[in-house]
Amino acid sequence: MELYLDSANINEIEEAFKLGFLTGLTTTPTFMHRDGVTDIDGLILKLADMVPILQVEALGQTAEEIVAEAHRQLEMGLKKETSVFKIPVSLEGVKACKILTDQDIMVNVHLVYTLQQAYMAMEAGATYVCPLVGRLQDQGHDALELVSQCVEAVNYYGYDTKIMFSSVRYPEHIRNALNAGVHVCTVPWKVMTQLTENNFTTVGTDQFFEHTKLMTNNVKSALRDVNPTVSETLPIPDAIFKMTEYGFGSITVLDAAGNLKGVFTDGDLRRLIGSKGDAVMNMKLSDLEYGKPKSVDSGALLNVANDIFKSTQVDTLLVLENGKPIGMLDIQDLAK
Repeated sequence: MELYLDSANINEIEEAFKLGFLTGLTTTPTFMHRDGVTDIDGLILKLADMVPILQVEALGQTAEEIVAEAHRQLEMGLKKETSVFKIPVSLEGVKACKILTDQDIMVNVHLVYTLQQAYMAMEAGATYVCPLVGRLQDQGHDALELVSQCVEAVNYYGYDTKIMFSSVRYPEHIRNALNAGVHVCTVPWKVMTQLTENNFTTVGTDQFFEHTKLMTNNVKSALRDVNPTVSETLPIPDAIFKMTEYGFGSITVLDAAGNLKGVFTDGDLRRLIGSKGDAVMNMKLSDLEYGKPKSVDSGALLNVANDIFKSTQVDTLLVLENGKPIGMLDIQDLAK
């Protein structure tokens, strides 16, 4: 199924065609008006240089006027091989379609709402026949049935016409188009950007990145640019402020020589308050007893740190390098 972008917005068009596989661009006077275009011919020529195939309107009240407009655009610089002229379906429109296709000029007969309209366009040799699915559904009609009937008519009678699924409103329409077997789908950029999205895919991809990071990056690479160390002479109220300032639930306590004394955590604080009450506010870090802190070497893989987090149920690990504390690793840092 050919995939077209449906737009007149230059920024969208530039971004969409970076994908590298879109067949072309469909646009309308309505899109141009919405985007404030004043130089229609200038925009058409610019778009023709940007995309592989451009489908653009050729308007007129009579077949002669429509044909003349198509030729005018060709004369101003469009190429027959890469241009498709869009013509609203009508008796004059299909008449113009026949004249143009007999001249090997590609035509898209659009604004199709019935199988009868599609049939007349197919008989006239239309390169594309374009039912407007979203608009039909807005009016309460079974647009998907119409699309299926158009595809069936092409396949059954052997018309050299491609059915284009247009007026796409949401990603589900693309599934509908594929199920109906249409030959072409033209899609707004907003919808196209959603076609590869799925929550399960996102979750799985995030896990792949997370697990790859754990297996390939070392602990030091995940450290924040702060080493939350304090002197053991610090009063406990000041230590609480330091924890907040550093952004960790723990701080590394050093003795007067700068050697590791231990680690003081917010959990330690809660336990002290539970046992000593307000007296805690008059204590210093040097008044406390410290056990061996849970730690990890800076050169260890993050996988090692993750295993320690799981086995010890702590939220923060002291990071050592050559036996010296160089920072803290929070369990949340693994997910960054």
